[in-house]
Parts: sequence; C-alpha cells; structure tokens
Amino acid sequence: MAKPLMAKATAVWLVDNTTISFKQIADFVGMHELEIQGIADGEVAVGVKGFDPVANNQLTQDEIDKAQGNPLHKLKLKFNPAAAGEEKRRGPRYTPLSKRQDRPNSILWLVKFHPELSDGQIAKLVGTTKPTIQSIRERTHWNIANMQPIDPVALGLCKQSELDAAVQKAAAKKAAEGGVMSDDERRKLVSTEQSLEMDAEPKIPSAIEGLETFTLGGGSSDEDDKKEEDIRDADSFFNLPAGGDDEDEDEDSRF
Repeated sequence: MAKPLMAKATAVWLVDNTTISFKQIADFVGMHELEIQGIADGEVAVGVKGFDPVANNQLTQDEIDKAQGNPLHKLKLKFNPAAAGEEKRRGPRYTPLSKRQDRPNSILWLVKFHPELSDGQIAKLVGTTKPTIQSIRERTHWNIANMQPIDPVALGLCKQSELDAAVQKAAAKKAAEGGVMSDDERRKLVSTEQSLEMDAEPKIPSAIEGLETFTLGGGSSDEDDKKEEDIRDADSFFNLPAGGDDEDEDEDSRF
C-alpha cells in the first residue's frame, strides 16, 4: 500500500485536526499505533509542523469524514506525487557511493553462481556496465586478484525478489532453447524459496563409486564353515593314512 509524503508530519496534522483513531492514522502513514499515541501525548515528533494531506492532494475531505464516522474505515491515499512517473523510470540503477566499491564483488558472485544470467541482466541488477562485467568474466579486471564473490542481496545492491525474477527469466529461456541441464544447473535456475524446499540428493564420493554393493565382514556362509571344518584336522588335510605311527614303531624295533 502506498504511503503519503512526510508521513510523520501528516500524522501530526491528522492528530491535531481530526478525530480519527490512532489505529487508522497508523495504518495510513505506516507508523506504529503507539507512535501516534506518543504524538498525541506530545512525546513524539516534538516541533514537527503538521502537513495537510487535503491541501496537498493526498486525501479528500470525504475520506476523512468516512474515517471519523467509522473506526473500521481505512484511509485511502488519493495521490502520491513521489510515485508519479516511477513506473516509467529509465536508465541505470543508482548505487550509493558507500556501496560502489562492493559492486565488483557482487558481479563476481553473479558470474560464478549464476552464469546463465546475461550481461544485461547483471547490469540491471547491480547497476554496472557491460565492459566491467566482461572484464570480470574474462578475469582481466585490474583488481581481480583482490576480489571476493559476495551476494548482491547481502550487500543491498538488489532485492531477493529481483534476483529471483532474473533467474526465473533465465530458466524460461533455457527451457525454450531445449538445453539439457544438470541437477546443479537446475537448482541454480530456480528461485531461492524453491531451492530451499528441494530435497538434497545424496551423492556418493568418487573414491568409493562402484562399491555400493560391497559389504565388510558379516556372517560366514555354510560353505566356508564346511571348508573350515575340513582343514581343522591336519591328518585329513595332508591325506595321511590311518595308523602310520604304528608302522614306524614296528620298523624301528627290527633294528
């Protein structure tokens, strides 16, 4: 819901000039109900001059009368000058000076983890130029050795919804081209919420691939037990004739 200009000053004017409830004013200006009560008590917005929303074409008198007659009525903003022409805005995204030094790190993150995004999409997300993106892709950027990939959402350079929208657009383009994607690529091309909801697929380390059916130890088979019993007797193992010891004693007694 759109909020009025100079929200606190507008709240001061409504508290001083109307009988609208604190809850209605708080919902309209985007403040907490206790803040509105603090304004009425003189503890909040001390010295702030009231901003007339009727004179500034943000509210109508009829809307105020409805709100005063019905405590459940929600005030509706008539016109928000700050939003005029917002949808038609063109040009690169503005990046605050304090965050411009982190922009190359965010580009490196997007290039590394979302290579499917085009240069135009990346430029729109973080407010940069295509030559800069190309230099980072080719690792010819003058500061590439000192750069670290950082999520642009964490840096505040773009919103998570904007990044998800760009990823979804890349996914639709990839599907239209009919390319075969791996599991990792498919996971990258979905939104963050969908990716977190997906079950992680167990992966077998390459060092033990092919040994899935191999078992260590365990119970011995009947054949192994039988062989062990067969070799337990040394005479039977060497196939010595029975009574061999007696014959040797007879031969010795002859001498």
